[in-house]
Parts: sequence; C-alpha cells; structure tokens
Amino acid sequence: MIETDPDLRAVEATLFASDQPMTVEQIRGYVGDSVDVAAALTQLALHYEGRGIELVRRGKSWHFQTAADLAHLLRREREETRKLSRAAVETLAIIAYHEPVSRAEIEAIRGVQISKGTLDVLMEAGWVRPAGRREVPGRPLLFATTAGFLTHFGLTSRKDLPGIADLKAAGLLDPIDSAMGEMLFAGEESDAELAIDENNA
Repeated sequence: MIETDPDLRAVEATLFASDQPMTVEQIRGYVGDSVDVAAALTQLALHYEGRGIELVRRGKSWHFQTAADLAHLLRREREETRKLSRAAVETLAIIAYHEPVSRAEIEAIRGVQISKGTLDVLMEAGWVRPAGRREVPGRPLLFATTAGFLTHFGLTSRKDLPGIADLKAAGLLDPIDSAMGEMLFAGEESDAELAIDENNA
C-alpha cells in the first residue's frame, strides 16, 4: 500500500511537488539510489488509474495530470487556440516522423521552401526544439519534437504516432491526401498532418 510504503510515498511526493515532468534519473536524485524508482512508478500508475488525477508517462518523463474526462470541470474560461497554418502542420508532421531533421530536409520532403516564421511558431508553442547540428559541410541545424509535443497530443512516445494505414482505416484520408502522404513519407507509416489537424480541431 502507498500509505505505508516509504519508497512509494517518497516518489509520489517528489512528482507531486514538481511543476515539470521528471525522468527516473531526476526522481532518483531526490529519493536516493536505494529506491527502485521504475517499480515505484509502475505501482503508482496502477494506483491512480481511473482516479481524478493520473500518473502518466510522456517519453522518458512522468507527471501527474487531471484525468482527461474531467478536464472540462476545471476550465472556467474557454481559451481560443490559434490554428496552425497548413505549412506549420506539414512541417510539424515531417519533424515528428523524421527527426532529427534539417530545414533543407524538411523543404525537400515538402517540395517548397519554409519560412523562418513557421519553425518559430512551432518552437514558441513548445512542440519543436533545436537538436544539434548534422556533422556534414555547413553543419545544418537539426530540429526534433519535444516532451511538450507528446503531452499536448496525448502520446506516450513517437511510436504512438498514427500510421498512414491507421488513418486510411479510420476514413480520415481522401484519395488526394492518401497519395500525398505516401509521397511525403516515402513508405513510412505516416501522415501526421490530418491527425494533428484533428487534435487541434
């Protein structure tokens, strides 16, 4: 039981007090090396499953969040979400499925140039981050998605991104979108564009 297990209580308290998702290593820095943090997280996730708050994993990090079906109770004002442009949606989809990826590689996949503002919007939203430089002449800057991207779209990891077959089966692709998806992602199970549009709708 959590109420009597000091290790579980320590991990629970550490996560509860943090305003940011935490990795196993970060939690261990607070509770000590003697605590099996991974096992404690698994037990805590089961303990909170189906409750008003849940312990969830986003990438390599863990955090408490309000249960999705109860989030509406806490909203006093409806926020107006700015819609992404089609260029931003396509760019985000390409980064998510191909990261780390350079601007030139994004443009090669899209077939058109992207403005600096497009990447700025995605970085300001906290969904895209610089991810180092490729070790080739010119050392182009690379871009990748963030933990915030996973959290916003309710993904545990990038492996949870929908594949093009999934979107076809759900009837979310018309013939033109289907052909574009296969061309853009060259055989990879991907067409995040519509999936992200749906999440932002």
